[in-house]
Amino acid sequence: MKTFKKYYDLPASPEEVYWALTKAQSIQLWTGAEVEFKEEAGTEFSFWEGDIVGRNLEFDYGKKIVQQWYFGEDTEPSIVTIKLHEDKKGTSLEFIQTNIPDADYDDFTAGITEYYLGGLLDFFEE
Repeated sequence: MKTFKKYYDLPASPEEVYWALTKAQSIQLWTGAEVEFKEEAGTEFSFWEGDIVGRNLEFDYGKKIVQQWYFGEDTEPSIVTIKLHEDKKGTSLEFIQTNIPDADYDDFTAGITEYYLGGLLDFFEE
């Protein structure tokens, strides 16, 4: 099992980035796909018609989102922690995901970088 950690600078306030990550309509705008999401701990979510599914664990408005992303029943829980830090250009987003299966790591992290984080970055740069 591996851990993935990446930082992104976004030209928006932490609150704006938080809204983009927690409001279903906003998520649908930057993913370009159907989304099931509710900003409530304990709820299940789905992005890209089920390509990413999981459970929301914790929300700290404008600062942090913690989720469990599912890889299958036989794996350790994969926890995603997104921290938002205010900086002079807007927001520094810290993305950490633990317990990514070794066999899935390269393809999965490439997809996260290009579509999930890349889509969010494109959303704020346009």
